[in-house]
Amino acid sequence: MVCHPLNIDVSSLKYIDMKPIVSIIMGSTSDLPVMEKACRWLNDNEIPFEMNALSAHRTPDAVESFAKNARNRGIKVIIAAAGMAAALPGVIAANTILPVIGVPIKGMLDGLDALLSIVQMPPGIPVATVNVNGAQNAAILAAQIIALSDEMVAAKVAAWKVGLGAKIEKANAELAAIKDYRYKTN
Repeated sequence: MVCHPLNIDVSSLKYIDMKPIVSIIMGSTSDLPVMEKACRWLNDNEIPFEMNALSAHRTPDAVESFAKNARNRGIKVIIAAAGMAAALPGVIAANTILPVIGVPIKGMLDGLDALLSIVQMPPGIPVATVNVNGAQNAAILAAQIIALSDEMVAAKVAAWKVGLGAKIEKANAELAAIKDYRYKTN
């Protein structure tokens, strides 16, 4: 049993209605190897999501329509991946009131080009930004935003964070058991 700090058994918390509350958008399927980490995290935590390929440059009308209609469809947070020119997160943010999280994809300049494109949005068009190829962090941030008004997601995020501490405690125990070094003092 994985418990929330308030002793709630989170393994019993499931969304019955499988309408997506997080939307993962990528410029093309070439971004999928990076964005799979967000999909996996949301899936493992039983948070309904959708994923689509939309291009700010090749399908601008579709991006605008998606962004303007996402909230009415029940989407609460949008995660947008982008490489190189990285226009997708900003174009989406310009067309919705929903929070948008940009994931810069490592490209020609090790992702610096995408990172700088996403973080330099003009006033009034904020895009939260995670690390280069940081799809899992984007999923966690999306869940934390949703957790502000959804106790089920809050419990799942809290339980996951408790698990992080347990992993470090286990790692320290494993390190303490290593006796191969003559001058190791712990």
